[in-house]
Order: sequence, then structure tokens, then C-alpha cells
Amino acid sequence: MFEKPPFTEAEEQKILEAIKSAESNTSGEIRLHIEKHCKIDPYDRAIEAFEKLGMTKTEQRNGVLVYMALADHKFAILGDEGINKVVPKDFWVGTKDLMAEHFKAGKIADGIALGIHDAGEQLKTHFPYQKGDVNELKDDISYGK
Repeated sequence: MFEKPPFTEAEEQKILEAIKSAESNTSGEIRLHIEKHCKIDPYDRAIEAFEKLGMTKTEQRNGVLVYMALADHKFAILGDEGINKVVPKDFWVGTKDLMAEHFKAGKIADGIALGIHDAGEQLKTHFPYQKGDVNELKDDISYGK
């Protein structure tokens, strides 16, 4: 676990607002999972976290997980099967590049917030928000070991 929170209160609020804002444009669900270390490929770890967080339980299977191992400087973006059926294989490359650019400049929270916003913009093309959409997953940051 983290000895101290990895984000300031303002940074955490910025990230949570990005999730809410992104989800206001799409029926897709976006979550952020943060860990200190990742001993395996970050994409494989994202798959494990995705399942553990119950993200496969959305009606349209349109959940997105942004996974980060902060101390190891690793991250991955994982979309559920509903998304993967309708988007190209390299769908998240632009979002990852945008995030990585900010991470390299030491702006971790900004990179996460912009990546989440970009993910929402990408998702609204295939999964636009529709009247009556319900929030199927928590809009929070989950923390692992």
C-alpha cells in the first residue's frame, strides 16, 4: 500500500471530475486503478484488476480501466469486449501517447485526467450517452498493493 496518498486532494478531485465528465458523454464506464508496483506486464495486470473490480458486469461490456503502477512507471488502458468488438486494435494508442507525454513532464494527475477525458471522447463515438443511462460502476479511484 501507499504510505501516503499518491495524489493531493486537488489532484484526486481533478481525476474524479474527469471521470464524471467523460462519462457524461458516453454510456461507457471508466475507472482508474493505482498500484505501487507491477511485477508482470502492465496489460496483463490490468486484465486481473479489471476482473477483480467487477468491470465485466456492465450491460454493454463497455468498461475502460486505466491501470497504473506508479513506482514502476508502467500503465495500460484496457477496454472490455463490447468496446474491443467495435474499435480498431490500436484504439488506445493515441490516449496512451497523450498520457505518456504528461507523465514524462512529471504531470501525473494532469496526464491521467486528460487520458480519461480522451477515453470518454473516443467512447462517445461508439457508445454515446443516451437518456436514462445509469452509472454502472463507481466513479472512484481504486488502490491496490
